[in-house]
Amino acid sequence: MAMKIMVVGGAGFLGSHLVDRLLAEQHSVDVVDDLSTGSLANLAAARAVGGGVLKIHHLDACAPEFASLVSMREPDVVYHLGWMPPGHTNSGSLARGVQGILTLLDAARATGVGKIVTTLPAVALYGEVPARELPAKESRAWAPIGAPGVVAQAVVELLRVHREQHGVEFTALALTNVYGPRQRVDGGVVAAFAAASAAGDSPVFHGDGRQTRDFLYVDDAVDALVRAAARGGGLVINIGTGTHTAIRDLWSSIAGPDAPAPKSGRAREPDDVARFAVSATRARIHLSWAPWTELEVGLRNLTE
Repeated sequence: MAMKIMVVGGAGFLGSHLVDRLLAEQHSVDVVDDLSTGSLANLAAARAVGGGVLKIHHLDACAPEFASLVSMREPDVVYHLGWMPPGHTNSGSLARGVQGILTLLDAARATGVGKIVTTLPAVALYGEVPARELPAKESRAWAPIGAPGVVAQAVVELLRVHREQHGVEFTALALTNVYGPRQRVDGGVVAAFAAASAAGDSPVFHGDGRQTRDFLYVDDAVDALVRAAARGGGLVINIGTGTHTAIRDLWSSIAGPDAPAPKSGRAREPDDVARFAVSATRARIHLSWAPWTELEVGLRNLTE
């Protein structure tokens, strides 16, 4: 059934891929983006096929006008993907992110939005997890690292309070390292390595390159987001592959056997972890979701 959907941050990397999928499923989509990290170029295909069912609003979600827009458009579901853009985690950006979440929650209360779906940075939320307890499950206590982790935890608490006290439904997806086409160079290690390889440059390893991450292809992440519109109410759900990949192995996969040797940089302590991956068991149960894109296939898609 077609719905009216609003995507805050819809001109960004993940948001634009979500918009493409929603339009393909015949939903009416409102994109709200201040274009500080997103780009209208990411929506070129959507604008070509969207016709009257796609509307783009150049607007800051913290602005007073945002609540009026929500009231006017009356979306069934609001995706908020722009409150913590990757690579933009200074105090000012984080403060505005929380303000944007609060503005959305107030608007949802006032206008009866059916569901809010948002994303969380899984690494920052869970922190350092012992190797024997990986991939991390949702039952594990959070150990936020750095300001992004603390803010992510606060956002979940805000969502829970509004659900319990005001009936505002939500699902929060704890994403691992999402990668794919349209990602900014400063948006993730895959994009940075792909740019370095294309330029014949040496990447910078923050640490010795043995640290591992769980790399999730953007189409898989979008599928989880779409499913969350109608499922997983009141839950934080991990979205990842459960597979560890070392940073140095990622570079070899992207650049090939003759890749330039990486440059050594300082580890991002204390805001980094040695190994990380998440379990997707809850996602299978509550969203009927599982990842399907192998890393080598996803990396190949970047160059095709």
